Amino acid sequence: MAPKLNVQDPEIARLLELFATISLTGQRAQDTVKNEKYARALEQTITSLHLDQANLDPKHSSFVVVAASSGADLPGEKRDYIVRRILSNDLKSTDQINTACKYIASEDMPLDAHAFDAACGVGVDVSPEQCRAAVIMYMDEHATELEEVCGWPKMSAIMGAVRGDPSMRWANAVDIKTAVEQELTKRFGPRAAAQKKKAATTNAPAKKPKQEEPGTARPDAMFKEGFLANLHPVGGNPQRIPALREQHIKATNGSVMTRFPPEPNGFLHIGHSKAIAVNFGFARFHGGLCYLRFDDTNPEAEEEKYFTSIIDTVRWLGFEPYKVTYSSDYFQRLYTLAIDLIKRGLAFVDHSTPEEIRQGRGGPEKGARQESKWRNRPAEENLAAFEAMRTGKYKPGEAVLRMKQDILGSGNPQMWDLIAYRVLEAPHHRTGKTWCIYPTYDFTHCLVDSFENISHSLCTTEFILARESYEWLCDALEVYKPRQYEYGRLSIEGTVMSKRKMLKLVNGGYVDGWDDPRMYTLIGLRRRGVPPGAILSFVNSLGVTTNNSVIQTNRFDQSVRQFLELDTPRLMMVLKPLKITIENLPDDFLLEITKPLHPKVPTMGSAKVPFTNTVYIDASDFRTEDAKDYFRLAPGKTVGLYQVPAPITCTSFRTDERGEAVELICRYEEDHQGKPPKTYIQWVAEHAPSQSPVHIKQVNLFRNLFTCESPAAEDNFLDHINPNSRDVLHNAMLEPAFFEVARLSVVNAHKEAEERMRAAEALTEQALGKERAVKETQDKDAVQNTKSETVGKEAIRFQAMRVGYFAVDRESSMELFGDKVNGPDVLFLNRIVSLKEDGGKS
Repeated sequence: MAPKLNVQDPEIARLLELFATISLTGQRAQDTVKNEKYARALEQTITSLHLDQANLDPKHSSFVVVAASSGADLPGEKRDYIVRRILSNDLKSTDQINTACKYIASEDMPLDAHAFDAACGVGVDVSPEQCRAAVIMYMDEHATELEEVCGWPKMSAIMGAVRGDPSMRWANAVDIKTAVEQELTKRFGPRAAAQKKKAATTNAPAKKPKQEEPGTARPDAMFKEGFLANLHPVGGNPQRIPALREQHIKATNGSVMTRFPPEPNGFLHIGHSKAIAVNFGFARFHGGLCYLRFDDTNPEAEEEKYFTSIIDTVRWLGFEPYKVTYSSDYFQRLYTLAIDLIKRGLAFVDHSTPEEIRQGRGGPEKGARQESKWRNRPAEENLAAFEAMRTGKYKPGEAVLRMKQDILGSGNPQMWDLIAYRVLEAPHHRTGKTWCIYPTYDFTHCLVDSFENISHSLCTTEFILARESYEWLCDALEVYKPRQYEYGRLSIEGTVMSKRKMLKLVNGGYVDGWDDPRMYTLIGLRRRGVPPGAILSFVNSLGVTTNNSVIQTNRFDQSVRQFLELDTPRLMMVLKPLKITIENLPDDFLLEITKPLHPKVPTMGSAKVPFTNTVYIDASDFRTEDAKDYFRLAPGKTVGLYQVPAPITCTSFRTDERGEAVELICRYEEDHQGKPPKTYIQWVAEHAPSQSPVHIKQVNLFRNLFTCESPAAEDNFLDHINPNSRDVLHNAMLEPAFFEVARLSVVNAHKEAEERMRAAEALTEQALGKERAVKETQDKDAVQNTKSETVGKEAIRFQAMRVGYFAVDRESSMELFGDKVNGPDVLFLNRIVSLKEDGGKS
């Protein structure tokens, strides 16, 4: 039983009195005081915002307490922002507040208010009637499988599926539950009667489903159930002009078309792997195609290295784009449509300053909105002004083209006369100085989706509010309108994913670059040696919903371990070599030992390693003094060497000036008749003709880069850098089977890359028909099938027994990769992941 709170304690009494000023009293107030972290957060919030003088109503008070507890780990500035949004009635539910706390944790201040609103459902109201309509639609679509259930179908499954629709993300759970109960009663009768019928017809207990391995998921599971299993069929997205639907189906041959549209202004991180898996995977699952489209509308932030890295990363993950396209491919077409929008009276050139435009949209205080004084100028004036923008008459900020939406009537910020074009004095990497005006994302994205006949525009939940403006612009210009769906983002705890924060790590020398294996950029994970299949398996195991996923690093690591477990050969490696001379074996003694490359996977084969009178063990396997609970090597003690027929006994040892053992003298117990040794240790022999041992110049052992779980939520995340995030070891040794493992790893990796290309060609042929597929393959300008290298040195992976999983680092010089090597290969190894949870992790 929890200890009773001493309300007579002056400090406790003070807090209870303070909390009472916001209507927090009774047991709930006492429970809050008991949790010191929550109590301090709530106290800071009340004091900072003077809530004790605000006369809060009970509902606002309850929500403030939720924000203080859910956001207890947030800096005060971020927590106060959330509370202010509660008090302005923007955040109206516990779900919204919890989502806001998670979202804001990884964002920089000041916030992008529009992105915050989109992520947290601000301004989104779902009526009970809409909930009922969504339930009926779902049950109609799944009528056959629901009728196969004896009794009432499972309510929670139906509710979860309905909530999986992005339009229902912010619906009231009670409204959905009520709608499900009503519809089930209508179709299957009262619940009690249906359950009696089920009991009467059930003669045997149901079989338990086969349990899946923890952390694994069925291949493509995320496309077979939940959010992605319930999207519309091709052509099922309604059009303002019905003929557009038929044109779309003809253009796509009735196939699913998706796109992955990254901005080429940074390197992709682990969160992007979900977007890649969703967009490319959804198309592939349905026999369709996916574009890789670069959203290159901001030449000031784009660099060639980002384009190259993104293409390489997509292909490394195992996906081949149907086409590699660029928003800049459509600049002329977009410009023409901008003129069309002006002629329709739905766009205007605005000469307001950026600050005036912000204030017209309500400003940071979210005040009253007002139309621009330039909004109602004649179309002829707008056309002339837009032409002046194009010809360079105006400097950046002096004129923009804005869409004429519904700035006064709509509660959605995405309908407040968004900017369509702006002036930028920057040459474009592809179009040079042809343009000095560039379309914005809000103008470009939906129209290029339309040009490319995208059937399913899949994006993350911060774009929920953008769906309205997306559809408005397509309808305004009377072009084909794709359907946008939104799913939750993927984040990893214990790291940062903000480009600004990662840039600080790189520029400050806290990491070795964007591909440092401690970074959660995809090039960093690739360099560490994480297989692309492990990343996709991890994403697949999480499923896809409208909720953002924040996953602990140890869960990610465990998923990688499970992927590597049965797919990676096992080799003997000693990190800190300690020499053993076996005194009773001659200098020319040689015994070839055949050992399995994986004891649980016979098909992986075996390797031959030499055993001689000079071997090396790891220094951690020897002690100068024995103990009862110690089973490895010590003076006078006998141990087995892995796969060697007889054990060895240590007879003496030699130390250096510091008293550390540098050589052991042992005896080979060939006629050993006693009990078998209690333990076997790994070893590597010295035998030059067999290239044994393989010398490793450097081994890198990685741990978490930060000492806290949520560095992104800290005021100064750099204060939480882990000083022990990397151990560097020199002169490790590896068994010579490594060379054959390396050769086969590279052969198999190239084979997989070739198979990916063949599969992509077959998929294109299946989706478009053979004749059209051949034509498009021959059209180099359309295909833009740039070469990229998906097979790097990190493809060489193995498990070092008892140590962890390792991969070869790109800094290695290897003859296998055509490097000029004078002598033996120079090898650097990175530990991908330890064999079990590392005690050094946060």
